[in-house]
Amino acid sequence: MRGRALLEKADRLDGVATLSALRTTRDARAVSGQKPDLALVTKMKVTSLDFYYGAKRALSAVSLEIPECQVTALIGPSGCGKSTFLRCLNRMNDVIPGCRMEGRIELDGRDVYAPDLDVVELRARIGMVFQKPNPFPKSIYDNVAYGPRIHGLASTRVELDEIVHSSLERAGLLEEVRDRLEEPGTGLSGGQQQRLCIARAIAVRPEVILMDEPCSALDPIATAKIEDLIHELRENYTIVIVTHSMQQAARVSQRTAFFHLGALVEHGETERLFTNPMDPKTQDYITGRFG
Repeated sequence: MRGRALLEKADRLDGVATLSALRTTRDARAVSGQKPDLALVTKMKVTSLDFYYGAKRALSAVSLEIPECQVTALIGPSGCGKSTFLRCLNRMNDVIPGCRMEGRIELDGRDVYAPDLDVVELRARIGMVFQKPNPFPKSIYDNVAYGPRIHGLASTRVELDEIVHSSLERAGLLEEVRDRLEEPGTGLSGGQQQRLCIARAIAVRPEVILMDEPCSALDPIATAKIEDLIHELRENYTIVIVTHSMQQAARVSQRTAFFHLGALVEHGETERLFTNPMDPKTQDYITGRFG
């Protein structure tokens, strides 16, 4: 209910009043006894990243450290490079012809673009949830079981059942579908489908979850459920989320990075970035002067 109330309040706010949503979220966490993060461990490190679609340069000299078990929000106007950057992290851009990357991206200190790195294994360690829910045309059970099966994470049906039920429970969906596991995943509501996709992502035991505008196609109630789920998941996962909603960034993230025209303009603690931005372009964006 707390997440839903914040969401309904934020939907009535403009860019400046995002700060109010941020402070409300911070105060609610303090009341619940949630402690601030004192020591951050870098999970992924991006250094001097340039990315090209053919001759077009989409990202320019981006350097960013992504801390472990934190939510990092990527914000900025449409076409600024947020989703391109996100897809670089688990090499999803590899499937696009004519793309080229320069620079270095590390996961736990290892170059994810190293020639000997297994890309399938990398994408198991760095899961992804897309903008539109995309369940497989399979049963709810088989949607979640697909990854563990192909990665050999379960040797018996009992082990597979445990992974499926545990993943659905973590995604906050088990109680809603417990008696419907053999029904098609495509028959669920939009919000349920997105949580199914999250369950599918965490079933292969990733370390990082990338989310590309996971709530843009959802109604406010479903969005609130996803945001509450993100708060719970960050206890065990590193999360990077692209969002066009500054209110959402304020509600769910601990760190925020602002992109503009393919460049990383500014990044840091979410509260600091929204209340005391260092770059005038950041100030202009969060106050609605452009974007």
